[in-house]
Amino acid sequence: MAKVAFIGLGVMGGPMAAHLLRAGHEVVVFNRTTARAESWVQQHGGAMAETPAEAAAGAAFVFACVGADDDVREVAAGAEGAFKAMPENAVFVDHTTTSAALAEEMHAEARKRGLHFIDAPVSGGQQGAENGVLTIMCGGDEEPFARAEPVMRSYAQQVRLMGPAGAGQRTKMVNQICIAGLLQGLAEGIHFAKRAGLDVDAVLDVISRGAAQSWQMENRGHTMARGKFDFGFAVDWMRKDLGICIHEARRKGASLPVTALVDQFYAQLQARGDGRLDTSSLVKLLEEPFSED
Repeated sequence: MAKVAFIGLGVMGGPMAAHLLRAGHEVVVFNRTTARAESWVQQHGGAMAETPAEAAAGAAFVFACVGADDDVREVAAGAEGAFKAMPENAVFVDHTTTSAALAEEMHAEARKRGLHFIDAPVSGGQQGAENGVLTIMCGGDEEPFARAEPVMRSYAQQVRLMGPAGAGQRTKMVNQICIAGLLQGLAEGIHFAKRAGLDVDAVLDVISRGAAQSWQMENRGHTMARGKFDFGFAVDWMRKDLGICIHEARRKGASLPVTALVDQFYAQLQARGDGRLDTSSLVKLLEEPFSED
């Protein structure tokens, strides 16, 4: 068991930190909204800190799950960031989905300070976090990863080192690229089935046992058909992620025509005020055409 800090107690971070506590680790949490940290400690136990540095003091591992690149810079290397107080050779594990360039930058900064940084974005959504069955794709050095992996297993069913710093984030980009295309195809299939007068639930049940099967179909197909879009991972966050994917694709000379198209569909959902719906809401653009007039 280890002394750990967890920074960021949102819909993903909150459950992940709770799994660490249940696994027997000594957990200190920090959240920018103090009331959320107070509520978490009241519900789960552990302790809370006033700054990331205070949370990280004496911690063998510091985990973060915040919003975007600048948030990671602030909580890791800012004036009151965790790097300031982490003991030598400690490991900072970043579960935020960020750019690969940010991961490489933070890895280099950590090494200058005698610390380690692992980029470790997750897949599995809020349900995966709550059930402790996330998939974690990591980038960084082998030795600190080997130390951190058993701790991450507290809330993950798969943890894998994909390569050097940035490799975890680039793997997450592949994940989001695939999801975007799958969801658009699923939305179009459901829309077509309705217009063709088919029993959509029966169609999904049949084709989910064949070559069209996917996690998205199994977990979102029937709810998409019913117009339910409240499953945690919002359109606003997907647009952030797809923006990262498209930017990295330009850097690497990769072509992402479907991803770019689906990104624009998500932009249309934002324009109609649906940015907080979950990513399966793509079907709304087909079922409920939007006009600015």
